Amino acid sequence: MTGREIQLHVMSINIGIARAVDQTRPHDITGIYKLPVAGPMQITADGLPGDAIVSTRHHGGPDQAIYIYGGADYAWWSAELGQELAPGTFGENLTISDLESAPLVIGDRLRIGAVTLEVTAPRIPCGTFARRMGDPGFVAHFRAAERPGVYCRVVREGIIQAGEPVTLEPYAGEQVTVVEVFRDTYEPARDPAVIRRFLAAPIAIRARTDKEQQLREAQRKDRTR
Repeated sequence: MTGREIQLHVMSINIGIARAVDQTRPHDITGIYKLPVAGPMQITADGLPGDAIVSTRHHGGPDQAIYIYGGADYAWWSAELGQELAPGTFGENLTISDLESAPLVIGDRLRIGAVTLEVTAPRIPCGTFARRMGDPGFVAHFRAAERPGVYCRVVREGIIQAGEPVTLEPYAGEQVTVVEVFRDTYEPARDPAVIRRFLAAPIAIRARTDKEQQLREAQRKDRTR
């Protein structure tokens, strides 16, 4: 269920402080351990005030200000792992009921009260995520599951709180799904037409930079044939 024709709501707002992944790696600091907060929270163009973003090379910034994970994806993981997973387990800022991330489209918008968020990218798992889950093989498991959650840019700032309704507004432009971008991270497209399709969507700047470089390389190869 994507939420395109249903009423979603904010299940939880989550923030984290910078802390060590575990006691054996005191210098390996992360902000992935997020816990629900009570009461209203401000959402700014940079995300949630007070939320730690440590690895700024891969996380945060205007195009990845808010990370969202959905209740439908959490339900799948709870069944897959045989245990209930609390909101914030995957390091998301917002947990949204019934949302399934893979079929969302880059450019889809989520409206929560005065706040407007725009989907820009899937989450790509890393070693820190695997250590947080206590499973060295979790990166591969997460990739195979294709339920990445979504990063969003903040189109309109404002205050939100848990329980508020969420309206999903489908993007009317080039239709590039979140799962397509997720798969492309591991096996990048080489066809210039496919790359241009990605670039026609409002993808995050990190992905845009990569795709622009890939397009230049593809065009060079075409000229030398």
